[in-house]
Amino acid sequence: MKHILTLILCFAGFQAANLEKESAFQEGEWFKFEMSYSGFLKAGNATLSVNETNLEGKPVYHVVGKGWTTGAIKWFFKVKDRYESYFDKATGAPYKFIRKIDEGGHTKDIEITFDHQNNIAEVNNKKHKETKKVTTEQDVQDMVSMYYYLRNKIDISDLKEGDEIETNMFFDEENYGFKLKYLGKETIEVEVNGSEVKVKTIKFRPYVMAGRVFKEEESLTLWVSADKNKIPLKVKADLAVGSLRADLVEFKGLKHSFKIEFD
Repeated sequence: MKHILTLILCFAGFQAANLEKESAFQEGEWFKFEMSYSGFLKAGNATLSVNETNLEGKPVYHVVGKGWTTGAIKWFFKVKDRYESYFDKATGAPYKFIRKIDEGGHTKDIEITFDHQNNIAEVNNKKHKETKKVTTEQDVQDMVSMYYYLRNKIDISDLKEGDEIETNMFFDEENYGFKLKYLGKETIEVEVNGSEVKVKTIKFRPYVMAGRVFKEEESLTLWVSADKNKIPLKVKADLAVGSLRADLVEFKGLKHSFKIEFD
């Protein structure tokens, strides 16, 4: 459960671009996802919302992601997560990232501020009352900002099946090299806003670390709408035991029309 909440947000990032030019999203956009375990057991919900604000005089997007367990699962493994990112409206560069989680009693309360001029991330671990500075990679993104960044940067016409996209992400106190493989196009059936519809999608496979949680490096699959919105419609992960799935079930505030297929 907790890994799907992270992976919904965890797409990829690219070099700086002008987000205002042809943005795939806008203030007021909101998504709701339902999680299920092994295809039948409801595991929880997650939401993503976009607002505009100012941070130290800079116009930014403020995205909040929340995740929580529901049903029978919450009685033996309770999850309550909150992720926040403040990123520049013009460049997409993140200025502040907040991660506050409680996953079965495992808690974290971390706030990160980014100094892109000097490639430094200041990590404030509020739980342990520790602050440290870590050198970051060039054009680094946090795990929330990079998904919104990708929505504005990805150009399907430039991709061939099997192409891989690499990016830099900073998470907690570390730099991560993140890789995403393009798998091609696929039309899928989804149920969103109470209606069953067919939607053209683009399909990706982020590489994950095989081992205790995931079966293998290529255990995760993502389906994203092939329209101008590029919204996440479905995420599926094959785990060491069973599988996890996240489905978009509600949305509002899209910037562009949501295109569906008719029989």
